[in-house]
Amino acid sequence: MLNGSPLLMLIDDEPAQKRLVSALAARSGWRTIYASDHATALATLGTRDGMHLDAVLIDQWNANIKLVDIISQIREERSSLPILILTSQNNVHDAVEAMRAGASDYLAKPIAPDRLLGALNATLDKSDEKSGELRPLTEKISAPLGFDEIIGAAPQFLTALAIAAKAARARVPVLIEGESGVGKEVIAQAIHAASPRHKNRMIAVNCGAIPANLVESELFGHERGAFTGAFERQVGKFVDGDMGTIFLDEVSEMPLEAQVKLLRVLQDGEVQPLGARMPLHVDVRVIAATNKVLEHEVAEGRFREDLYYRLNVMHVTVPPLRDRKGDVPALARHLLARLSEQPGMRSLGITSEALSLLMKHDWPGNVRQLQNVLFRAAVLCDGDALTPLDFPQIASQIEAHRNDAGMSDTVNNNNREDSGAITLFEGSGHIRSLSDIEADVIRLAIGHYRGRMTEVARRLGIGRSTLYRKLTELGIDNAA
Repeated sequence: MLNGSPLLMLIDDEPAQKRLVSALAARSGWRTIYASDHATALATLGTRDGMHLDAVLIDQWNANIKLVDIISQIREERSSLPILILTSQNNVHDAVEAMRAGASDYLAKPIAPDRLLGALNATLDKSDEKSGELRPLTEKISAPLGFDEIIGAAPQFLTALAIAAKAARARVPVLIEGESGVGKEVIAQAIHAASPRHKNRMIAVNCGAIPANLVESELFGHERGAFTGAFERQVGKFVDGDMGTIFLDEVSEMPLEAQVKLLRVLQDGEVQPLGARMPLHVDVRVIAATNKVLEHEVAEGRFREDLYYRLNVMHVTVPPLRDRKGDVPALARHLLARLSEQPGMRSLGITSEALSLLMKHDWPGNVRQLQNVLFRAAVLCDGDALTPLDFPQIASQIEAHRNDAGMSDTVNNNNREDSGAITLFEGSGHIRSLSDIEADVIRLAIGHYRGRMTEVARRLGIGRSTLYRKLTELGIDNAA
């Protein structure tokens, strides 16, 4: 490592891809050297014993070259060098083969900046809680789920689903907030699938993955000659998604200039392509998502207040997985079942001991991290069911956390609390008050029955008037 800067070798023959990867890697202080093919890379690795490489990124562009052969040959030259693979989406078979051959991580095209930087930085810190995982697994298990198929029984999560289900029937914009990996796009897909627009497309746009100077062109389009390099007319995502849904992920990263145009779309239903004389009318439903608190972004001047209120007509907050650990067993079984349907994968069970281990983890990467951990374990498992031995990184992280905090008893108490959807104990270990438990039960019922208050009252064994009185007494928002 020179002057503290990590070094990446990129094996790729596409000049545009080289520039993109180099620019993104530089954001985290990485330097990049290039090899146009695997033979050149192997020759370079064999002659650079004095140079420390921190990672290799292979763009699998040549179908005539077996990826596993390249990985094996690199391993012969540098046995401990992290190897990252870049290939097209939804190619689980190659991911499995690459993992078995010794790849450290697997990235899907087009490259999302946070994915690439997270994968690179994980190679530098082997203790990182998400190192060595296949982060973009959500891109490989991409079949959308309906509300009835989304796994979760925690009251907060069911409340979020109930609000989302109500939003699906409306025509208004929806804002989904939650940490990275909680499943915001899954909920957006469910909203679209349950909406009157379900027969038309839902177009997903990651605002954080588009260079700031290209956001307006990507979203709203441009005419030929509108700017230097605009050799052809481009139809923007909003025009392309007319009569359907636009999902704006990481909307907080949208430049202020583009926010003005988005506000016009929401207010007037008009799109103004760059270089166009007249606006175009579109009928698009907007669902926005962010891993930041957008209200705070408004207060800091990074997001327009008027746009915030336009987007925040219906607000869905998705809780992190650490706040609903009781859902981990059902989620794990569900994800393993979906994994088994992918090419190159097989059906696997999971033991109760393994599930107990997974429930002890805090999952900073949320459901996406759980998916990736299960994928890695499933790829490397030789038995018919996953056991605690298939999750050595998770076990070591839990043990390290326990030793650092010195809180073995607290962890055991948390396990008891996480075994069900309703928490019975306070952090101090005392039983919660009956009114607090009753409020959680009512919230769970409202979420479970999607806000159908007659059904909620019937299932709880009380009258509707009694139910509404309890909502008032307990301070519960029945719209949730």
